Amino acid sequence: MRNIYTKLVEMYKNGRLAVLATIIKQAGPSPRGIGTKCLILDDGSFTGTIGGGVLEAQTLQEARKVFKTGLPVRLEFSLKGTDVADTDMLCGGDVEVFLEPMPSKSETHLLVFDKAMKIADQGGVGLLATVIDQARWEYGTTPRVFIEKNGIRTGSLGGMQELEDAILKEMDRILGSRVPCTLHVQDHAGNQVEVFVEPVVSDPVLYVFGAGHVSRQIVPLASRVGFQVVVIDDRADFADASHFPEARDIYQLPFEEVMDRLSIHELSYLVIVTRGHMHDKNVLAQALKTKAGYIGMIGSSRKRDIIYEKLLEEGFTEKDISRVHSPIGLDIGADTPEEIAVSIVAELIKVRRGHGD
Repeated sequence: MRNIYTKLVEMYKNGRLAVLATIIKQAGPSPRGIGTKCLILDDGSFTGTIGGGVLEAQTLQEARKVFKTGLPVRLEFSLKGTDVADTDMLCGGDVEVFLEPMPSKSETHLLVFDKAMKIADQGGVGLLATVIDQARWEYGTTPRVFIEKNGIRTGSLGGMQELEDAILKEMDRILGSRVPCTLHVQDHAGNQVEVFVEPVVSDPVLYVFGAGHVSRQIVPLASRVGFQVVVIDDRADFADASHFPEARDIYQLPFEEVMDRLSIHELSYLVIVTRGHMHDKNVLAQALKTKAGYIGMIGSSRKRDIIYEKLLEEGFTEKDISRVHSPIGLDIGADTPEEIAVSIVAELIKVRRGHGD
């Protein structure tokens, strides 16, 4: 999605016309999920894909009409039988695609997508809301707003403040699911308006403390499923970039006061897999003083209990300690470093999807 936002901002700045195609509904299997986009430029080139085959071919054909009329179009596809042979689908499904004109001189649209791009790149969360109700369409534009977690808004839904307020109330739920959805919201006159709402969440940063055998298995897996991974170790020969080609950053730092050197916030994930109890306890004590959304520590239940007892003696509370996932990872009977990494990354995904504690 980040590539689409970047291309949109580039297109606006260069005065190019485009049509944005977005999958807004899906029933049954389909080649791409809800929210998937394809940006079609005025020369016929495009960025992204909504699935290929007949689905994309008809979308590109309809896009030419949108260029001429300046009005959005909603396309419904029922991909069954012979249609499926022209796609990468294994069996049929129903899909609806929303095609909308991207005006080349819309300062508001530029600001909205620029904001979404920066959130996706630099951190943070928000909702991108677009009116897809045919009764609300206007020539050359589509009402759209980007709402940040703190309520700050860029753009608007055509002056329908009550719609934006209703969407803001749904923010936590939608961000928690990380799945786009269509809301039916009432305007001030009591009429229902269809609004397509997409969560924009930057890839969370995963801090891995310790650069041993387990870490070398965690990093590529976590990176592959959308985490920006930072590895920290106090040994120069372990904090080596050649060992972690998938990591965003590798730092050689002493574990004492290490959190003071890092930018930890609610969206941060901390995995503690150092080489010994002393370092694990040291890092964990610091981690509990942060607002990290996930804290996990490797080790047996016996090791965990010993460390917890010492932390309680030092003034930490049971509530503090309840934040920690330890023994770390989902219980799948993991034994090898590779299996342990799978269990840890699976737990990270579970928490990220809002299904963890």
